[in-house]
Amino acid sequence: MKVSLRWLADFIDLPTDDPDVLADVFASLGHEVEGVERLDVEFRGVRTAEVVEVAPHPDADRLRVCKVSTGEETVDVVCGAWNFEAGAIVAFAEPGAVLAGNFEIGRRTIRGVTSHGMICSEQELGLGEDHRGILVLDPGTEVGVDFAGLVARPDTVFDLSITPNRPDCMSMLGIARELAAYYEIPYRVPPADVDEAETSTKVTITIEDPTGCYRFVGREVADVTVGPSPLWMRLRLQAAGVRPISNVVDVSNYVMLEMGQPLHTFDLDEVAEETIIVRRARPGERLRTLDGIDRELHPDDLVVADAAGPSALAGTMGGEHSEVSDRTRRVLIEAAAWDPPTIMYMSKRHGLRSEASSRFERGVDPNLAPDAAARAARLIVELAGGVALGGARDVVAVPKEPWTVDLTTKDVARVLGTGFDRDRIAHLLGRLGLRSEPRGDDGLSVTVPTSRPDLTRPIDLVEEVARLWGYDRFDETVPFGRGGSWTAEQRREQVLRRTLTGAGVYQAVPLSFMRIEDLDALGVPDDDERRAVIRLKNPLRDEESALRTTLLPGLLRAARYNVSHGTDDVALFEIGKVFFARSSPDDPRVPEQPDRLAFILVGTFGPGELQRAPRPVDVFVGTALWRLLSHRLDLADIDLVSGSLPGLHPGRTAALVSDGTTIGHIGELHPAAARAFELPGRVVVAEVALAPILAPRPAWQFAEPSIYPPVTFDLAFVVADQVAAADLIRVTTAAAGGLVEEARTFDEFRGESIGRGRKSLAVTFVLRAADRTLSGDEVAEVRRAMVEAARTELNAELRGET
Repeated sequence: MKVSLRWLADFIDLPTDDPDVLADVFASLGHEVEGVERLDVEFRGVRTAEVVEVAPHPDADRLRVCKVSTGEETVDVVCGAWNFEAGAIVAFAEPGAVLAGNFEIGRRTIRGVTSHGMICSEQELGLGEDHRGILVLDPGTEVGVDFAGLVARPDTVFDLSITPNRPDCMSMLGIARELAAYYEIPYRVPPADVDEAETSTKVTITIEDPTGCYRFVGREVADVTVGPSPLWMRLRLQAAGVRPISNVVDVSNYVMLEMGQPLHTFDLDEVAEETIIVRRARPGERLRTLDGIDRELHPDDLVVADAAGPSALAGTMGGEHSEVSDRTRRVLIEAAAWDPPTIMYMSKRHGLRSEASSRFERGVDPNLAPDAAARAARLIVELAGGVALGGARDVVAVPKEPWTVDLTTKDVARVLGTGFDRDRIAHLLGRLGLRSEPRGDDGLSVTVPTSRPDLTRPIDLVEEVARLWGYDRFDETVPFGRGGSWTAEQRREQVLRRTLTGAGVYQAVPLSFMRIEDLDALGVPDDDERRAVIRLKNPLRDEESALRTTLLPGLLRAARYNVSHGTDDVALFEIGKVFFARSSPDDPRVPEQPDRLAFILVGTFGPGELQRAPRPVDVFVGTALWRLLSHRLDLADIDLVSGSLPGLHPGRTAALVSDGTTIGHIGELHPAAARAFELPGRVVVAEVALAPILAPRPAWQFAEPSIYPPVTFDLAFVVADQVAAADLIRVTTAAAGGLVEEARTFDEFRGESIGRGRKSLAVTFVLRAADRTLSGDEVAEVRRAMVEAARTELNAELRGET
């Protein structure tokens, strides 16, 4: 939003025009200043003059010889522009004048005719980009005066970044309201009263879709003469970044910038049967918009139609066949209140974003339309002649009334601290036009106008109090009341991040999109849940057209980028969401989007040793990293078992199992997948559900250490290949009656001596009792129980007894 200080002066008398001071004020009000432009007079020696006579150049078909009078003298000027005739008032640069770009004017002989100066265009004067014709001034402009005095310069233009929740500030009037509240001074509303003829308009307006259109105001102005806007309006529009077109069209843009209500003007003679119907588009309908594009309409598009068909895309852009032109004599002014989501989706659907749609999709005050239409009618009558007909149409489909929000001093004190009693709060809110009534002992019932759709909760009003009070005026104190703190899950997540980064794994933050081809590269089958993708209607890039169902493609691409840029050793992890095309169990309105942890290791990993390089990555490096996490986060209840997953190497993959449910996998990437992502050697990846990892664990309990000596012995069992060492330890430990202090596998053997399909697992057991020294007989009994349990549950045989 570009704000001209000279234009702003129509609405408010500011105590300062210092750009630095005002920039600080805007920032304190929450409106970031993205730029400040100084507009100066870039010419000198230019006066107003009248073109007395125009004649052809005797030796050039494209030039004319004009007699120009400044009131004191009449001189010949050669000119190549054809957009004016005798009687026009122009900006005349006399010999010795200097134009924009430090271009000095003198007397020149052009094809045998001496030109005593120059008739100027906007571009030559530094007032705009239009160089196609001469700048023609208003007919009543005084001749012979310094043209610099007619230009509203110097001026300062602020480029403000208005947040999406503040549609009321997308206008000069809205900014004036903000500054009036800040400085506690009055502001002025532009006059909107208009003299109406006794004749009433015959236009009929029907709203068939009240969901998309809350209100529609139509005003007719007849007998207009379309032509250029006056210089002051053109300069203001240009300062705001809007190109002037004609007086009628410029008025609609001017009122939009002035009051915040986008308008549209129709050539009423081109509106079939003088009928306006607001409805959804019908199958097969098309509309050629003002930008010259023939658009196929979607059934969800909201259109302003006449009896013959669509005439405009509601709140976005008008149609070409009913646009205002030089032939227009009757104008219909449209001022409407549209449903913001309807306009936003339609604008995105057609890739068509306009000044109007950018305001409507934020939410324009639905009760502003009548005043804005009257203001536009008044200006059109002033600038284009004609007369405003009576009987203005105002069709209200969905009435919008102010609402109330209850606020207490405790709400304010909890966030902002002490010092805000009810009277001070009411005063601060009143400066913003919010009316407050006492409620209870310490409460207020605050009435919010329809121009402020962002104020719906008590906390919104607290923010308004803080804005006007001034963020820099608050004491540096700690707020009182119930304070927030990290949940157990958040604390565990911090431990998770610190553990991985401490181990040398860097966090990556890829985008939440992926290519469908990534799933093909991983060899994901059609029935895999990772194929349940959500496709994007308007992707940033065609190759990333779906929301990710796995974190691996993003990490693989990040690893490939690092490797291709000379980094041989890559260790990355990511904590983020994946998305599936099914409803969330927590909220069926949104897709299921669980959190995941993933990491990738390429090259070597871990610290090196003396005269020895770090270890090349393999599945055992990945499982070692998991064991580090398991130790730090107390994940002993999550087991590592042999597993498989499409995209990972068979036989070099471990599944993570919690309560019998597989929550993730760790393993080496399949060589074919590694080649598809152009990664060398073995690549270790892991992806695991985050919730089971972060779930709170019971607090550590102190156990008094035993003072009695341990008993250590080894047992080697012959078991089937598919029996895991963890299962063997679990069964034997359970049979020991709580006496096993430690059990670890130290050897695995396969050979002909124990038979095909079987293996030997050797385990060291440490037994210790808390209250006594174990006798030989007790140890022997425990040993027999352990061997028997392994034989019964796992069909295991003690090696040497087979």
